[in-house]
Amino acid sequence: MKKIILSIIILLTICFKASSHVDHYSNYNYLEYELFRNNQSIGYHKYEFNREKNNLLIKSEVQFKITKLGVDLYRYYAESEEIYENDRFIKFKSKTTQNKKAKYVNIQRNKQKNNLIIDGSSYKGEADKDAIVGTWWNHEIVKAKAQISAISGRIIEQTVTFVGKEEVKLGNTTYQTLHFNFKSSDNTLPDNKKLNTDIWYDENTKLWIKAAFEKRGYWEYRLKTYK
Repeated sequence: MKKIILSIIILLTICFKASSHVDHYSNYNYLEYELFRNNQSIGYHKYEFNREKNNLLIKSEVQFKITKLGVDLYRYYAESEEIYENDRFIKFKSKTTQNKKAKYVNIQRNKQKNNLIIDGSSYKGEADKDAIVGTWWNHEIVKAKAQISAISGRIIEQTVTFVGKEEVKLGNTTYQTLHFNFKSSDNTLPDNKKLNTDIWYDENTKLWIKAAFEKRGYWEYRLKTYK
């Protein structure tokens, strides 16, 4: 069970480049994804986009639980906020509860050194300005060489491979997508901390459509609604 949860956490913690181009989301105000395990719905991930002049504030909420025979084995809840100014990452903060264990991270852009300052439950220090933190909505993740955990601040190097163009059908809608695979660059990491996740983005709009990985079951994020 711990390995499953760590894999989910890795899935939830991989985006937001310091100089990210987020203008491809300028037409969206709300995104909602449904989380499935072995084709059974277990939770959700929601985003709200708030704009004021050149500022963009994104609020995120994630919640899921793993249940067996009517008993809740694991509960997860996280909320976060991030700010962009003139299409440039400024800061990020999050609080996470895994059962009764609390974690946090605060990340801020340092204009003097042109890097990132991290204060997290797993790491405190500096990071390269091009590192990424957060979740999958920002298509710029495909260009990043490293990620920052949006839960604890841990830095993980990644390798991204373009798999190809694919049709993805969700409900009554068929999307023409670009399929990418994300893996940890460091092969010395324990298996339960290695990243191996597939992500699909709409070919034209770059909207995040789906994410999937396998670890003692098949897990998927599926786009549910957007506006």
